Amino acid sequence: MEIRKLSPQDWDQVKLIYQKGIDTGNATFQNSAPSWEEWDNLHLESCRIIIQDDNIIIGWAALSPVSSRCVYAGVAEVSVYVDSSHSGKGIGLTLLNELVRQSEEEEGIWTLQAGIFPENKASLRIHQKAGFRILGIREKIGKQNGIWRDTAFLERRSSVII
Repeated sequence: MEIRKLSPQDWDQVKLIYQKGIDTGNATFQNSAPSWEEWDNLHLESCRIIIQDDNIIIGWAALSPVSSRCVYAGVAEVSVYVDSSHSGKGIGLTLLNELVRQSEEEEGIWTLQAGIFPENKASLRIHQKAGFRILGIREKIGKQNGIWRDTAFLERRSSVII
């Protein structure tokens, strides 16, 4: 397996993995995977990675800014998705650890955060293994298909930067 930077040419495979995650109903409030242009505009230019096995992308991770205000330049939100056929193999944690490393060493990001549906136990577990802590539950933070959903709000503070 190899981890490398995500490129626009990877989008078709990345989008498919993203859509599979969306289809579970426990990955995101999104209803469908966006176009490359929309996704590209919503994520930081750096810290976009994929993991591949025999040239097939099996997971991806990226960061998006939490605010356009300059005081939050070192704070980003994490996205990690693994193809369901490869879940339970440590791929999500591998991606997340690499994303943390890049965010600190290459971008000077001091806080990473994640909003995770409480039902997504695997995602909660890998984030906690990567040093994230649950700050609380955001009750009825958004509607999905007409149903109010909660999210666990997690944060990882850099010990390198702070």
